[in-house]
Amino acid sequence: MLHMADPRPLFDETLRTELRSTVLCWLATVDAAGVPNVSPKELFALRGDRELVIADVASPGSVRNIRANPAVCVSFVDVFRQRGFKITGTATLLAPSDPGFAEAGAELLRMAGDDFPIRHVIVVRAERVARILAPSYVLFPGRSEEERMRAAYDRYGVRPVEQAR
Repeated sequence: MLHMADPRPLFDETLRTELRSTVLCWLATVDAAGVPNVSPKELFALRGDRELVIADVASPGSVRNIRANPAVCVSFVDVFRQRGFKITGTATLLAPSDPGFAEAGAELLRMAGDDFPIRHVIVVRAERVARILAPSYVLFPGRSEEERMRAAYDRYGVRPVEQAR
């Protein structure tokens, strides 16, 4: 696990690759009274080596909590590979009228198109990155990724879509 004082980039190619194949991330915040909240977000992207940007499309609770306490945790997991990452850091909010909104949110605005109005860009300055692994990685260390995925498909009653050749 890397910490903020470490000069190396926090976001390596493995994290970048896995994040690109993730549909949702989960933003955890805490309100002024210390009550936690976890909210799914579908528009998010890495920005540089230490920032994650998340679109506030309909997240008044997350925004309110970040204003009260900027400490956040963001996780994303590929449910079929049963692994992902957890990013902890400090969040700031950029409204459309704020300088830097268009630059920080450029990728989010492209992803949103005309479908989703972005009320704020949530900029998470990463302080730590940690791997998330399902317990099966510890319990069954010899299982291949293919075996893990097959077990997850069976558990969830789904099958992968065959890719067009």
